[in-house]
Amino acid sequence: MSSLARHYLEKGYLTPRQMNAARSNLYKYVGQLESVGGVEPLENKTIERKKRAEPEKKVVMVKYQKTQALAMKITFPYNPELVAKVKTLEGRRFHNESPKNKYWTAPLTEENYKKVVEWGFEVDDNLREWYKKMTTAIEADESIEVSGLKMELFPFQKQGVAFIESRNGRALIADQMGLGKTAQALAWLQLHPELRPAIIVVPASVKLNWKREAEMWMKEPNVQVLNGKKPVVPIVGDMVIINYDILESWLEVLKSINPKVLVLDESHYCKNPKTKRTKAVKQLAKQVPHLIALTGTPVVNRPVEAFPVLNMLQPSMFSSFWHYAHRYCGAKKGYWGWDFTGATNTEELHEKLTKSVMIRRLKEDVLPELPSKIYSMVPMALDNEKEYRRAEEDFIEWLAEQDPDKAARARNAEALARIEALKQLTIKGKLGMCIEWIRDFLDSNGKLVVFCTHKHTIDELMKEFGNIAVKVDGSVGKEARLEAVDWFQTKDEVRLFIGNVKAAGVGLTLTAASSVVFLELPWTPGDLQQAEDRIHRIGQKASSVNVYYLIAENSIEEEIANLLDEKRKVLAQVLDGQMVDESSLLSELLNKYRKNSV
Repeated sequence: MSSLARHYLEKGYLTPRQMNAARSNLYKYVGQLESVGGVEPLENKTIERKKRAEPEKKVVMVKYQKTQALAMKITFPYNPELVAKVKTLEGRRFHNESPKNKYWTAPLTEENYKKVVEWGFEVDDNLREWYKKMTTAIEADESIEVSGLKMELFPFQKQGVAFIESRNGRALIADQMGLGKTAQALAWLQLHPELRPAIIVVPASVKLNWKREAEMWMKEPNVQVLNGKKPVVPIVGDMVIINYDILESWLEVLKSINPKVLVLDESHYCKNPKTKRTKAVKQLAKQVPHLIALTGTPVVNRPVEAFPVLNMLQPSMFSSFWHYAHRYCGAKKGYWGWDFTGATNTEELHEKLTKSVMIRRLKEDVLPELPSKIYSMVPMALDNEKEYRRAEEDFIEWLAEQDPDKAARARNAEALARIEALKQLTIKGKLGMCIEWIRDFLDSNGKLVVFCTHKHTIDELMKEFGNIAVKVDGSVGKEARLEAVDWFQTKDEVRLFIGNVKAAGVGLTLTAASSVVFLELPWTPGDLQQAEDRIHRIGQKASSVNVYYLIAENSIEEEIANLLDEKRKVLAQVLDGQMVDESSLLSELLNKYRKNSV
């Protein structure tokens, strides 16, 4: 219009073509001309008709077509001032589908919602209901109920499930390790049996544990665990568990089954956007409507590492890495380029995340709801499966051939030696995966106490973690033991205590950690309890501790662990404190194997 005005002022007339252009555009400016004052618009039916046809200032709730994430669709008559305001909405985008279908979209966040209401937009009922849920704290007695679960969720876990539901199945559960993020994700899947298939991507060290957890929480889940880099088997499970390392090889097969839910356990595995695993996850996430990310690592520690997952969860809100990095990652330009490893505006980022996609609880936040000790058996796969099975079969055959008249003491001594050989094979076959589990733990948590029974196992762990670990076994003198404990208790850089169950299981205080893991098992539940109590003592910062057993699946370890668990339950009911002796446990173990030899 400005060019038409200049032409008129210079020439004193408009051409027929220019007149038509002026008529067709004039209705856009009627409101502005009226607001100037003293300017009366021409009586023109075309202008009035077009004015009446203009959309009102409305905002409705929609879903992004690809990701199904919630969004706002914003329509209004053209107004430069309003356009300028809408451009301040985070993640806003203009859509010009046709001359009669122009609108804006923006992610559905509390901040965006507040702005459009403040600007006088009419919001629909769905939006109002969403905002009410968004700003109302989810109390324990008002939290969501999940029917069909085989076990009861803690109240804070129910809140986590309710949070996922309130975010339309696109959420980041950032609870501290040991608070049951796995259970919360499985409960939401139980809540929505229609959303299948579901793909669960996990570290290799917990792949079997996810299957075990699904079977513990859900009734007859159809779970399929994928192995190997060659996709040679068809996808038949409703819930498919796969580890990050092989995802790229299975990517096209998984995309072809049109998954409805993607769960990323230890989602900080995707912190580097350049790795193959992150690229594969991002490709899969693009076509999945619901995404649940689980990690115990607070994003405020290194915000740059959180961006890939946030981008997958809310691609409209976290679309620009450049903007995110300069706002939250302490961007600095150095000699070799930009450095984004810092952290800035962390409180703002935390508030932004908790109002959009993240829920995070620490142990101290939910202590009243937790038992004093939380036990977890984590199954480990053997990488020497054939060797172990041969040895186990030989043991069963030997048992079947034993002369019942042979002296019990001599027979038990030989049986004990053969069982010890089987135990040695289990630690040999699972040690690599145990090391990976420990490394994953240390990536996202504080300190850890590890108990073993064999010197060889302790030495292998020290080779892997010696720069951040101390050890106490039979080879460590009294003064060196005290020094090792003191370093673990007081030095931040010492994150791992590795001990022999006998040598380090009594008399030491290791309260700097709130988690203990057993790689190998002793023969008596009393030894187990003594070792556990090294961290569960007066002065322990966390009143609830996590006890993990890394057990070789379908092995003699599993039999011993089950028997120890039964004995411990009996011990808890015995008032005179009598301990269960080794011979009792051994005889029950032999009886179990004799049944297999029949």
